[in-house]
Amino acid sequence: MILILKPATQILFIKMYKFLFVIGFIMASAFAVKAQKADTAGVNKKDTVRKASNTAPGSFAPPIKDEKAYHPDSLHSPHKAVMHSLFVPGWGQLYNHRWWKVPIIYGGIGLLGAAIIFNQKYYTEYITLAKYKRQGTAPGPNDKYYADFIAYGNSASETDFANAADGNRRNRDLSILGIFAVWGIQTIDAYIDAKFIHSYTVDNNLAMKITPSVLGQPVYGQSANMAFIPALKITFTF
Repeated sequence: MILILKPATQILFIKMYKFLFVIGFIMASAFAVKAQKADTAGVNKKDTVRKASNTAPGSFAPPIKDEKAYHPDSLHSPHKAVMHSLFVPGWGQLYNHRWWKVPIIYGGIGLLGAAIIFNQKYYTEYITLAKYKRQGTAPGPNDKYYADFIAYGNSASETDFANAADGNRRNRDLSILGIFAVWGIQTIDAYIDAKFIHSYTVDNNLAMKITPSVLGQPVYGQSANMAFIPALKITFTF
């Protein structure tokens, strides 16, 4: 028996066949995917990374890295850092948590202090020996600089002792000024460190803005046709 379908019935039959074919293909694909077993060999649970919480399960998302952020300390006072350093050298650095600078400060002050003691000692000695030479006398055996006076003998004159005393006096005065300079420098250093801690931050919140701008012509180019030079202005915001 031969079944002859009308054209309209044939079209409906073809559409149903295509629909059933598509449904069958999708079900077969889903079954094949479900049948696959994930390969967990070599996966260490400790090595897994945490993903963003607002993503759907199983979706790809970049790992979240817990990076340390630095923010300015609004309670840190540059005025306190300066006052601490003015009263006691290195105190401002301790206040700023820059303790490693304290040995450098006291090392410099210690060397300058040793230079002051050294030059003061020889200044006093040479000025006393110059006085003996000027008066034409000699110290007694029990006097302080008797051995030095005998050691120099006639090889050094009053002028030689006076010039040596002037050199030691100059070096002593420079060493005293050096201590004041170190004191001032460490005070300025404490202020700068405290200012950065108080007002600035070093984190990932860096913004950059680029805007068009113009620059004035330099002196050698003022005769050019253009009075201004086109430029780009880059502004960084911390």
